Amino acid sequence: MASESTSPAWSDAELAGQANPHQHADKPTKVRGMFAAIADSYDLNNRVHSLWQDVRWRNFAVKMAKVQPGEHVLDVACGTGDLTQAFATRSQAAKVVGVDFTPAMLAHAGEKRQKLAQEPASKLTYAEGDAQQLQYPDASFDVVSIAFGIRNVQDPARALREFHRVLKPAGRLIVLEFDQPKNPAVRWFNDFYCGSVMPRTATWISGDKSGAYKYLPKSVSTFTPRAEFQKNLMAANFSNVQSWALSLGICVCYRGYKASF
Repeated sequence: MASESTSPAWSDAELAGQANPHQHADKPTKVRGMFAAIADSYDLNNRVHSLWQDVRWRNFAVKMAKVQPGEHVLDVACGTGDLTQAFATRSQAAKVVGVDFTPAMLAHAGEKRQKLAQEPASKLTYAEGDAQQLQYPDASFDVVSIAFGIRNVQDPARALREFHRVLKPAGRLIVLEFDQPKNPAVRWFNDFYCGSVMPRTATWISGDKSGAYKYLPKSVSTFTPRAEFQKNLMAANFSNVQSWALSLGICVCYRGYKASF
């Protein structure tokens, strides 16, 4: 379905050359408008342009979360609910909450929830909210996750502190995010694909006019590298921080623990 957006959230000038979209003062408004514009075709573009690897990445994230029976999971920047539903259907969680600040994305998540079997659907809820100011009390969840959303937050460090706050002692944070592959050949191909091929085909599929698929490669190339992001996790008081490169380093899964004392 074509986007209903009539003006771009991101202009070509804002993404050209050395421009860094993460430093834009109006980034939250632009990100919300961008996701509202592409919500209808978001899942299709994810599958097609990751060659269905996004499903594998999310399943890996659920595995690394080590959810125990009866635990509660918060999936932040849940979008259309793919990772949220993976926790509801593929883990032993008793409660799974998905939070996103774009109503159009949550609408699609809610529609997908209605198609789930009764048992996973009963433990799954969605709410509108901001990663930087979560509406939950301290120590509310055993697992907090965010998939491909931390780079879209205005202040990632603030969001990481919020994740730490709402986690129970010994709770786990799981982050999925794109990265720059270390292998030169893989990196060249990934840069070409994400910079030249994907923006054209994804825009064609979605009918998007928001600039979303021009923002995507720029937001990845200008975001915090893997080693630095691990340091940022530790600066937010997460311990035993680990990361796993997936699909030749195109994606990284991070895990950090909140101290148990």
